[in-house]
Amino acid sequence: MTLANEQDAYHLWRAMGLAREAREGGNAPFGAVLVGGDGRILAEGRNTVTTEREVTGHAEANLVRAAFRSLDAETLASSTLYASAEPCAMCAGAIFWAGVGRVVYGLGADRIYEMFPPDAQNPVMRLPCRTVLDAGTRRTEVVGPMLEEEAERLFEGPA
Repeated sequence: MTLANEQDAYHLWRAMGLAREAREGGNAPFGAVLVGGDGRILAEGRNTVTTEREVTGHAEANLVRAAFRSLDAETLASSTLYASAEPCAMCAGAIFWAGVGRVVYGLGADRIYEMFPPDAQNPVMRLPCRTVLDAGTRRTEVVGPMLEEEAERLFEGPA
């Protein structure tokens, strides 16, 4: 596994900025950035579940849909997806099927569950992104949690 570096931190901060924008727009604070092997930002995504009334409108899923339409397999394989929080099982599946080679995330799902305990109004699927991605026949590197305290702050205070 590649250790997190300054470039990872830089792009993760951008994903957290997108999460802040999602929250300010009325959605849950999740954001994602796709960065090519050359360090160039290729795509960005924000959570749109509430405003689009679209259950699959997670930041990572929105990003992957857009990126897959416009990028070739080689570019996706050499790319890193930066997510403000650990991708859910659905998003991890989309990341795998798109062929993204690496994922770096901020806030871990376990911490989110502690902050917002699952109940009838807030169900969760406890399936870590590593478990989903490790089940695939193509290797997807996962780094995280990283900058977890900073990512947690996205959920604090008024929107």
